[in-house]
Amino acid sequence: MDWTAPNRLRIDGDALVANWRTLARMSGRAACGAAVKANGYGLGAREVATRLVGAGCRDLFVATWGEARALGDVGPATVSVLHGVRDEDAPLVGLPAVRPVLNTVEQVRRWQAMGGGLCDVMVDTGMNRLGLSVDDVAGGALKGLLIETLMSHLACADEDHPLNARQLAAFAGLAGRTSARRLSLANSAGIALGADYAFDLTRPGLALYGGIPRAELADMIRPVVGIEAQILQRRTVRAGETVGYNATWTAEQDTEVATINLGYADGYWRGFSDCGTARGPGDEVLPVIGRVSMDLVAVDVSSIPSIAEGAWISLADTLPAASVASGMSQYELLTGLGQRFDRLWT
Repeated sequence: MDWTAPNRLRIDGDALVANWRTLARMSGRAACGAAVKANGYGLGAREVATRLVGAGCRDLFVATWGEARALGDVGPATVSVLHGVRDEDAPLVGLPAVRPVLNTVEQVRRWQAMGGGLCDVMVDTGMNRLGLSVDDVAGGALKGLLIETLMSHLACADEDHPLNARQLAAFAGLAGRTSARRLSLANSAGIALGADYAFDLTRPGLALYGGIPRAELADMIRPVVGIEAQILQRRTVRAGETVGYNATWTAEQDTEVATINLGYADGYWRGFSDCGTARGPGDEVLPVIGRVSMDLVAVDVSSIPSIAEGAWISLADTLPAASVASGMSQYELLTGLGQRFDRLWT
C-alpha cells in the first residue's frame, strides 16, 4: 500500500557525491574513504554507500558489525568496523569485504585466535579514546598481523589546537614500524588542516553530509539534507494568548499559527523552541514559536495568508546555522533524524 508520511527529508544525492569529490581532491594523492556509520549519519547508509561507491569511493567505515551486516554488498568497496571485534561478533566475522579495526591488545589476540586475516588497527596518539598505545606498537603487539591500514583519530581537528601537531608527529613516527600498507589520520576537519595530515587515506564523515567542521570548507561543501513537514492545522491566536507547553510564547498581536507534523521524536530538538525558523513555499522566513514538543511544532505563518492545512513547509537551515540556533552539534542534528520521515533522494 502506498502511503505518504506527513514529514520528509529531501536528500540531494548529487550534493553528497560532489562533497565527496571535493574532499577527495583536497586529499591529494591519498585515497578518500567515507564514514557511513550511524545509518549514513541519519540519511540511510545503504543509499549513501551506493552513491559514493558509484563515484569511486572504495573505503567505507561503520561502527559495529551489525552496521556492516545491514550495509550488505558494497561492490568493489571494503568496509572497516571501527569498534573492533568482540567475542559476540564471531558469528559475523567473515562477512565479505568486511574487516575489523583492532583497538586493544585483547582484540589483537582475539582476532588472531579467530584465524586472523586482513585487519586495520587504531593507535591512540592523544585522544585517549579507542586505540592501542604507541608503546604497544613499539613493544611488538602487532607482530604477525596482516594490516591493511594503521589509523589514528584527531581529537581537535575542528580547532586550531596544539594537540593537532602533536598527534601528527606521533602518528608520522609510526611509519614503517608495522606491516600496514597504508596510514590514515584525517577526518573531514583533518582534511582541511592540510596535506601533511592526509597520509595514504582520509576518512571524511560530517562534511560529506553538508556539515562544516572548519571554516576552510564553508564555500566548498554543499547542503545535502532538508526537512519538510506538513501543516496539520492553521488557527488564529489572539493577542495575549499563548502557544504550546509551559506558555513560553505569548502573542503580542493577533497571529496566524500553523501546527506542523514534526517534533523532538523526529530529531527536531527542543533547542529550536522560540528560535528556529521555517520557510514557506516562496522562501518566506517563518519563526518557530513556543516549545517544540514530541510530535508538533508551531510556526508563525502570518506572512502567508493563503497557506493552509495540508501545505508543506521546510526547515531548511544549513547545518551550521541550525547548530547555532539549537545549541546542538552538527553531528547530533544529522544522526538524530528519526525513522518517521520519508527519505526522498533527489
